[in-house]
Amino acid sequence: MPPSVPSVPRRVAHTLRTSLFAQVLVALVLGMAVGKLWPDVATDLQPLGDGFTRLIKTIISPLVFCVVVVGIAKAGDLKAFGRIGLKALLWFEVASTLALIIGLLAANVVQPGSGMHVDPATLSTKAVDEKTGGGSLPSTTEFVLNALPTSFIGAFAENSLLQVLVLACLVGAALLHLGHTKVPQVLPAIEQAQEIIFAIVGFVMRLAPIAVFGAMAVLIGQYGLGVIETYAKLIVLCYVAAALFVVLLAVALRMVTGLSLWKFLRYIREEMLLALGTASTESVMPRVMQKLRGAGARDDAVGLVLPTGYSFNLDGASLYLSIGTLFIAQAVGVDLSVGQQITVVLVLMLTSKGMAGIPGSAFLALSATASSLGAIPAGAVALLLGVDRIMDSMRVVTNLLGNCVAVFAVSRWEGALDIERAKKVLDGGSKAPEGAEETAAPQAEVPAQTAKEPATEAS
Repeated sequence: MPPSVPSVPRRVAHTLRTSLFAQVLVALVLGMAVGKLWPDVATDLQPLGDGFTRLIKTIISPLVFCVVVVGIAKAGDLKAFGRIGLKALLWFEVASTLALIIGLLAANVVQPGSGMHVDPATLSTKAVDEKTGGGSLPSTTEFVLNALPTSFIGAFAENSLLQVLVLACLVGAALLHLGHTKVPQVLPAIEQAQEIIFAIVGFVMRLAPIAVFGAMAVLIGQYGLGVIETYAKLIVLCYVAAALFVVLLAVALRMVTGLSLWKFLRYIREEMLLALGTASTESVMPRVMQKLRGAGARDDAVGLVLPTGYSFNLDGASLYLSIGTLFIAQAVGVDLSVGQQITVVLVLMLTSKGMAGIPGSAFLALSATASSLGAIPAGAVALLLGVDRIMDSMRVVTNLLGNCVAVFAVSRWEGALDIERAKKVLDGGSKAPEGAEETAAPQAEVPAQTAKEPATEAS
């Protein structure tokens, strides 16, 4: 007898039980329905999304530390690690500057704020102050100093990724300097801790649908769909500009590595949908690190480029800031000259680098830009309060894809990417291991160095 074909309800039930993508998609739809039908109830669901984000944040720092230390130690070459960092920073600067320029060009062509004729005197900065908590963006000196840890434990307690990266580089360099003969148990212990952290990631990810349901219900319940009508021109422009930037990312990825961004999107569809639902790239960072390692990127490249990109490569935010600056200028009737728009790019190139992890950072960056121009009233920034949350999806997708492409590109330049494995995984011919235990690019053992033969890289 031919094998019986499961009924449609059984197949649907099986898919919902086994596919995280299906679970998150259903949660997304249910959250939107609850937010629309019962907005008062929806606002009470905030802890669902916040709780999930907190759990993810607790494992990001130790995960980054373990991946970077293991990557440096196994690569056996601190100079190569430094080259990866420099190439990553170069990529980040070019990509974010391109995003700023695309945003300015798009805003000049479409003029999303023209015809609004807003009187700045009617706008209050109080709402913006509440959004930003009265904070400010750090200066360049403060940003550099804040990246240096004052305490080993404090870097993890404060969840400061840049400080954790500095510590991981120091520990990795020390392991290379001492060699496995002096500290034979340290590297295996860190590798084992890494496996434990990845197991915890698997546990926490089971709560992802609940987090997406709560976050989406709160979004729709608080803001509704009416804001889309009010700011339709601006919203459409931002999303179209982001789509254009993503196309450019796809072209760059194809030229540098020969890989397809669309296949990569299919590969990380679960993580992308989760990031959209929670409006946070941090919520998917551990899983994306796993996926990148499983797709052939070496540990040291993934561990350095991706976390650093979270602070230095906010392409989606750069697009939004450049478009937003021109939008508020047009809305209050200020015509910015070419020189002033160049100033916008230069200011945002600096302010966008210190945004990560600061409440209301987009408004702080916009306020700093407006102040530097001296032509846009400070209160005009409040025009974007109603639409800012709607822009999260655009920022999240663009930021995440921009950083993933950076990992592949820098890995390829440094010879830290197994192209054959990457193509096989993205084509669906090979499933990346759950913990991404294997990284395709060959990794050397830790050199057995003694105190008499110190590693020159660590000096």
